[in-house]
Amino acid sequence: MNLEVEAVEDVDDDVVPAGIDAPEYVLYGGKGGVGKTTMAAATALASARDGTATLVVSTDPAHSLSDTLDTDVPSDPAQIRDDIPLYAAEIDPEEALAEGPFAGGGEDGNPLAGLLGGDAANPLGGSMPGSDEAAAMRLLLEYMDDPRFERVVVDTAPTGHTLRLLELPEMLDSMVGKLLSLRERMSGMMEGLLGGADEEEGIDSLREFSERIEQFRTVLRDPAKTDFRVVLVPEELSVRESERLLDRLGQFGVPVGTVVVNRVMQDPGEVADLGEDIVSPNHTDCEFCERRWQVQRGALDRSQELFMGHDVRRVPLFAEEVQGERLLRIVAACLEE
Repeated sequence: MNLEVEAVEDVDDDVVPAGIDAPEYVLYGGKGGVGKTTMAAATALASARDGTATLVVSTDPAHSLSDTLDTDVPSDPAQIRDDIPLYAAEIDPEEALAEGPFAGGGEDGNPLAGLLGGDAANPLGGSMPGSDEAAAMRLLLEYMDDPRFERVVVDTAPTGHTLRLLELPEMLDSMVGKLLSLRERMSGMMEGLLGGADEEEGIDSLREFSERIEQFRTVLRDPAKTDFRVVLVPEELSVRESERLLDRLGQFGVPVGTVVVNRVMQDPGEVADLGEDIVSPNHTDCEFCERRWQVQRGALDRSQELFMGHDVRRVPLFAEEVQGERLLRIVAACLEE
């Protein structure tokens, strides 16, 4: 069947949001591969369109922000558009590990690195498991406090990484406690091993970082400052994982304001008033489309029940890959409808 459709790039600019109704921090979380990067990029783009200085930052080790925005995104925040105040950064875990309390050993390295892991060649060097996530979080905290940005949009790592970051304060407190206990038991030997004053400086650095993470959790718990948005696709496994994520976030006292269901096989015009026709799945003559839609409807019904009380937004499955400003503007319209 032939369809008369309008090119996506010709969608009326009036339906694309200039600015967003959201607090200072917007974080997208969820399972890997559900479209968190797409949502973060679209939200940041819409946010910056009304002159709000906006940073979109990825903490996911497998970055795709550059591909989604169709431009090179550096590891440090930089303005990527001349016409609007849109900034972006892809945190490099290796670079992040080179500084701060999780840096490796060596003459000028972290004096605590020896207690955080190592190998046969350097048994007192290395970094602790999860240190790359902790180092990425250290940089994210700096960016969230940066006065250059009025809003920060975060493309988080997959679910497990995000939850480990929220567990960091307890882990760091435990680590500091073990170090202090070890120092007391080994007394003078520790001074020679770790360098005395340097050892104390390293422990203080861990304490300070733990306090900053706790402050971050406080910000996450404040809906006036943060909107944590869970992204999923309309499939049973994704719905289940999102339910578990909501439950764990609830245990940390982190409210979820918005749930985004991505790649829904329905007419984009039914999701948002786009003012133009866009290619949509053919449920009449395409048996595959109809069967997939039946599967999705079951997951959508379940998600509506589970996420009752949340602001549930739908983003359609597009015929094209979401890359560059054309489709990101449409995604933003669906998110802000």
